[in-house]
Amino acid sequence: MVDVSQHKMVPEHSIVDPDELDEVLEEYDIKSTDLPKIKRTDPALPDDADTGDVIKIVRDSRTTENAVVYRLVVE
Repeated sequence: MVDVSQHKMVPEHSIVDPDELDEVLEEYDIKSTDLPKIKRTDPALPDDADTGDVIKIVRDSRTTENAVVYRLVVE
C-alpha cells in the first residue's frame, strides 16, 4: 500500500503546539473553531493527529517562498 502523506506533491502537514497556536489565534483575533476544517480521515494528516488539533500546512508558493495555512481537524 502507498503512503499518500509521503508523496512529493503533498505539502508538509504538522500538528501545531499550544504555544504557537495561541500566537496564531491572537495575531488574527480568532478562535480555533474559526479556522478552515480538515477531516480526520484525510490521508495527508500526521498519524498522531486527533480531532480538535490544529494542523499547519506549508506549501511551496510562486509569489513567496512558502505559504502557511492552518486547519482544524474535525471528525
